[in-house]
Amino acid sequence: MKSFELKGTLRKSLGKKDAKALRRNKLVPCVMYGGKENKHFSVPARDFKDLVYTHHVYVVNIDFDGDVHQAVMKEIQFHPVSDEINHIDFVEVDTKNPIVVELPVDVTGNSVGIRAGGKMRQRKRYIKVKGLINELPDSITLDISELNIGESILAGDLKYDFMEVLEAHHALIVGVVSSRIAKGMEEGTEEAAAAAAAAAAAVPVEGAPAEPAVAETKK
Repeated sequence: MKSFELKGTLRKSLGKKDAKALRRNKLVPCVMYGGKENKHFSVPARDFKDLVYTHHVYVVNIDFDGDVHQAVMKEIQFHPVSDEINHIDFVEVDTKNPIVVELPVDVTGNSVGIRAGGKMRQRKRYIKVKGLINELPDSITLDISELNIGESILAGDLKYDFMEVLEAHHALIVGVVSSRIAKGMEEGTEEAAAAAAAAAAAVPVEGAPAEPAVAETKK
């Protein structure tokens, strides 16, 4: 997985009053749990721009004055009106123990079905997986080159030696439907949506890609 660097400042006091004061100073209150002890800290809001507002998933190296901990984001709370970040929960990770994360799905290839006039419909943009942090890829890459109209890739088609896919086996990831059904979906008709789901799930693809591509880890 990609990595991201953050510098955290441990909080000297806790509570709603202190959290509000941090936000007024453009700081985001955070907590990291899952390790030997919970750590309450703050980070400048601007430092989260390339971590939060992206489809990538990162291992975050949080530096507390030279004491670095690896973690992943668990939950983000946004202000209901301004959409500014109110709070972030992190979970500390251990390289020896598997973690559960949602990896982004990257679809590649120009399928035979699309070339024949069909339309791609992607139902899942993230897939929940479990594995060791050092073995998890940046994303799950699915090649749809061989998909014809009415064919699909289901979660149960994805098999990896280094991680476990935690989605329901019948969950539709991506499929190719006819242009007629696709047009009906764009118009929002219930009948078309039902037909699209049936068409895409009718003939699952055998032999999904053996391994997803892994990008270089950001230093």
